[in-house]
Amino acid sequence: MSTVNKIIQFKELGAVTIRKSIRARKISISVRPFEGIRVTIPVYVSFERAEKFIEEKENWLRRTLERMRDAERSFTIFNYDTSFSTREHSLEIIKINEGKPLVKLHKGRIMVLCPDNRDIKEKEIQEMIRSGIEAAWRKEAKKYLPVRLEELAIKYGFEVSKVTIKNNKSRWGSCSKKNNINLNLHLIRLPEHLSDYVLLHELVHTIHKNHSNKFWNQLDMITGSAKSLDRELKQYRIGIY
Repeated sequence: MSTVNKIIQFKELGAVTIRKSIRARKISISVRPFEGIRVTIPVYVSFERAEKFIEEKENWLRRTLERMRDAERSFTIFNYDTSFSTREHSLEIIKINEGKPLVKLHKGRIMVLCPDNRDIKEKEIQEMIRSGIEAAWRKEAKKYLPVRLEELAIKYGFEVSKVTIKNNKSRWGSCSKKNNINLNLHLIRLPEHLSDYVLLHELVHTIHKNHSNKFWNQLDMITGSAKSLDRELKQYRIGIY
């Protein structure tokens, strides 16, 4: 077994999941919307040490948990009256008399079929709706992002080896040592100037592999205000829509 979990109640912070993993090399902690606090530890670290680590991070956890609760309040709960559109698709939730819940893309529509004996607010139904929306975003991202990346690469003199579209939960994009660029399908949600900023950010990484002064200086020369755009980008969260 690769993992062992323990759940503790930590003061008013609530449930904290401590997870032992054979892949972990150090103690790490995360706070994510609707998932709460998770601590991952190497198998040789005791649960007692993990609890002490949580105590050491208590003030940070309080601040971070409050931000996550704000994010949760921004999280859409879809119902039959919800109006939601991507660039090229519109959400349509249809109540059916019988059968299984189903989602499909059809002629610019994200069609969700929900049996009338199921509560649309059920976690399974909500996740299915989101899977349909993200399928639409993926389709649109594959159509738009590689083309736009190539336009910017040509305009500013960069070379890219390969472009991949992914549904990453934490990064808008990344660039490998071989100049393969991974782009998050959620970029298609962003205002165009911020989507372009992320594409340019990864293109500059084909030259500068870290966030050195040289990296920021080159990105600033291209965008005119790299740090300002970076701050604006932080207002958006990949999993919150």
